[in-house]
Amino acid sequence: MQSEIQQDGPPPGMLWVPGGQFRMGSDVHYPEEAPAHAVEVSGFWMDETPVTNRQFAAFVAETGYVTVAEVAPSAEDYPGADPSLLVPSSLVFTPPPGPVRLDNWMIWWAFVPGAHWRQPLGPGGPQAEEDHPVVHVCHDDAAAYARWAGKSLPTEAEWEFAGWGGNSSHEYAWGDELEPDGRHMANVFQGQFPWRNSEADGFARTSPVKSFPANAFGLYDMIGNVWEWTDDWYAARHEGPPVGKSCCVPANPRGAAMDGSFDPAMPGIRIPRKVLKGGSHLCTPDYCRRYRPAARHAQMLDSAMSHLGFRCIIRPSKPA
Repeated sequence: MQSEIQQDGPPPGMLWVPGGQFRMGSDVHYPEEAPAHAVEVSGFWMDETPVTNRQFAAFVAETGYVTVAEVAPSAEDYPGADPSLLVPSSLVFTPPPGPVRLDNWMIWWAFVPGAHWRQPLGPGGPQAEEDHPVVHVCHDDAAAYARWAGKSLPTEAEWEFAGWGGNSSHEYAWGDELEPDGRHMANVFQGQFPWRNSEADGFARTSPVKSFPANAFGLYDMIGNVWEWTDDWYAARHEGPPVGKSCCVPANPRGAAMDGSFDPAMPGIRIPRKVLKGGSHLCTPDYCRRYRPAARHAQMLDSAMSHLGFRCIIRPSKPA
């Protein structure tokens, strides 16, 4: 069946990810990546790049869709919130003027009224560039686009398998060095985070898709540039047993239950969280080493930020 799917030709802008068994997660990095465990996924089509501003604009033009960041939050949904914050807005990375402690992310993220996908830095800033990934999209926005396009958001397992490009035995998607022979393989942060970005890779923020090499499946920007939404609820650890200690390998796992996804550090905010994958242009060796396929991050459903995008998949109607 796989050859029949491939002979029919890919949907426009998508590539076939053949599926198979791989080692998901890691036991040697952040605790939420453990335990490394064997997983099997079926084949699927995946967007060659993150969804771009051009593509998202076509969706908005046809449907009239308005993103969550463009709508004022309801006071009923956020009891006790400062009324001045209940305006259309989003979070924008705003570098401080000098070195800061790295234990408070609010130092370099600013709540910017009027920031959204068309104006990623807020009013008065540059317009979104067509070939850059769309940002300031929350999970509902990404899911709405996927439905319109006749697609789905990937599971965490599907995304990670695709991110590895068929080989999960290395440190990074492309091998065991972040910058092999000095070559920049992804749009990440160089310099002293968060205040001094040397832009050695050519970019301070997002980059046009396909600016860096594709992985072994031909997929671009799986690592860096923007974080990407998946459709799995977040859990603090993987549920699977360690590699080599399972009698059977789970097939097409769907992650944790929604009830376990809430942030225990914020008991008063009952907004469930989904898994993000891939890291972004803000990942860096001295703060966030999440420019690896095994890395993962939790994000509340309603969150939109200037480094957060997505891509879609299509699962074949019959198994490959």
